[in-house]
Amino acid sequence: MSPEENGHADRRHSDRFPIEREVRYRVLSKRSGEETGDGKTVNISSSGVLFSAEHVLLPGRRLEVAISWPAQLNNKCALKLVARGRIVRFEDGVAAMEIQQYEFRTQSSQPTGATPGPRIVLN
Repeated sequence: MSPEENGHADRRHSDRFPIEREVRYRVLSKRSGEETGDGKTVNISSSGVLFSAEHVLLPGRRLEVAISWPAQLNNKCALKLVARGRIVRFEDGVAAMEIQQYEFRTQSSQPTGATPGPRIVLN
C-alpha cells in the first residue's frame, strides 16, 4: 500500500540521496558546554540530513554538521559541507536535521587547528 493509499502523504519536498559519509556535529548552545560528536549520514537532501549520532539530540536543538563531501573542487581539493539547522526528529540513535544554512569549505591537509580554507557560500 502506498503512503497516499493509507492516508499518510509523504511530507518531503526534495529528493533524498542515500549517501554514507563521515559527519561531525556540534550543538550550538550558549547555555551548555560544547557538545560534539561523530556519526555517519544515512541520506541527504537539499533541505535536510539524516545521520547517526553518539548523543541524544532533542528536537528543536540547533546544530552545525560538517560532512566530508564525495566530490573535489577542480578534481584536486577535498571539500566538506558545513550546514546549520535544527533537529526535527531523533529516534534509535538517528537524527533528522532541517538545513537552514549551508556552505562548502575546502579541506586542507593541514593539522587540526590550522586556518580553514576559503569558503564557497551557496545560500
